[in-house]
Amino acid sequence: MKKSHHVAALFSLCMLSAATLVHAQDDGGTLAKIKKSGAITLGVRDGSVPFSYLDDKQQYQGYSIDLCMKVVTALQKQLGMTELKVTMNPVTSANRIPLMANGTIDLECGSTTNNLERQQQVAFAPTMFVVANRLLAKKSSNIHTLADMKGKTLVATAGTSTLKQMTILNKEQNLGMNIIVGKDHPESFLMVETGRAAAEANDDILLAAQRANSKTPGDYEITSEALSVEPYGIMMRKGDPAFKKAVDDALVRVYKSGEDMQRLYHKWFMSPIPPKGINLRFPMPPQLEAVLAKPTDSGDPAAYAEVPQAQKAAAKKK
Repeated sequence: MKKSHHVAALFSLCMLSAATLVHAQDDGGTLAKIKKSGAITLGVRDGSVPFSYLDDKQQYQGYSIDLCMKVVTALQKQLGMTELKVTMNPVTSANRIPLMANGTIDLECGSTTNNLERQQQVAFAPTMFVVANRLLAKKSSNIHTLADMKGKTLVATAGTSTLKQMTILNKEQNLGMNIIVGKDHPESFLMVETGRAAAEANDDILLAAQRANSKTPGDYEITSEALSVEPYGIMMRKGDPAFKKAVDDALVRVYKSGEDMQRLYHKWFMSPIPPKGINLRFPMPPQLEAVLAKPTDSGDPAAYAEVPQAQKAAAKKK
């Protein structure tokens, strides 16, 4: 009996030691991992124009990637490294959170909505963009609101908050829509283009990019009805406060840089962008101006719904 107790105690001690070792390793976090490996892995998207996408030379670029590269530069300086290798790892809407959780990627540089549900699994840097969910349809379809979609086929991209929202609204409003799923944003648009879906639900800036890059941009219309207001954020692993602080500090410096931030926004949203030289002509939303002036990583949509009156007035003058 005593021997059994001794074995049990020894086993418990071994388990405790193993747990302590794992905890000690975890204490180093992502910063220690980057320092030791000399590399950082960015999760990037193939078709989230203009945030993160492949150009005609098969190079990843975009607004989110530019912001992530500014973070990389800051991390390299903070860690005292002469060189920091950057690996671009493609992710999708469906696998981006699992790949972050299992350590495959260190930062996700795409077009990911920060919400309270996702904050249970991952962490987000201060908001980099604010969008509204809307519908895109062919002008000939006469779809101007969600109510016009009653009994019709709607497409949304797999793994997105939009897909979940549309499923809920379909039930709540008894619309009887047939909701189909695109594996990525380009496929979702293709379903509208080829008539397999009457409309696509997505974030307004992504819809604007799809329309601008289509063969016949004049054939499509984006609804004025905003179905939600949501923040985009660069995603990180949860439970790593030292890494989050380093990333947050780097981005806040960019956001408050004034002319540098304006140039970055102008580059991707108000100028011709590769590969086709399309200009999205998407002025900075007042909600984004507000969050850049006072950065937050809130996942609550209410934090972005209201814009200070002074900023509303300034936006009208533009």
